[in-house]
Amino acid sequence: MKNTILKLYFGGLIAVPIVLLLLPSSFFDSGQSVCLSVLFFDTTCNGCGITRAVHHFLHFEFAEAYAYNKLVVIVLPALIYGWQDELRKTYKKIKRMTDTKKED
Repeated sequence: MKNTILKLYFGGLIAVPIVLLLLPSSFFDSGQSVCLSVLFFDTTCNGCGITRAVHHFLHFEFAEAYAYNKLVVIVLPALIYGWQDELRKTYKKIKRMTDTKKED
C-alpha cells in the first residue's frame, strides 16, 4: 500500500513540470491575486508575481519573467533543486521498498 502511494507521488512529481510546460505561458497572468499582502493591505510583497515569473521563465520568455519578479533567477533554480532532490529521495524509497519485498 505504502509503495503504491509512493509511486503515485513519484508520478505526480514527474507530471508537475510537464503540465506547466503544456499550459500556455499566459495561464497565470490574469485573475485575482492570492497574496495576503495584496488582499489585506493593497500592497505588493517580494513574492508577488513569482508564480507568473517562473511560468514565463519555463517558456523561455526571460524578459517577461524578469519583469514579473526579479527574484526568479534565484527562486527557479532553488525550486528545480528542491524538485529534483525530492524526486531522488522518493525514487530511493521506492527502490528500497521494492528490494526489501524481493528479499522476503
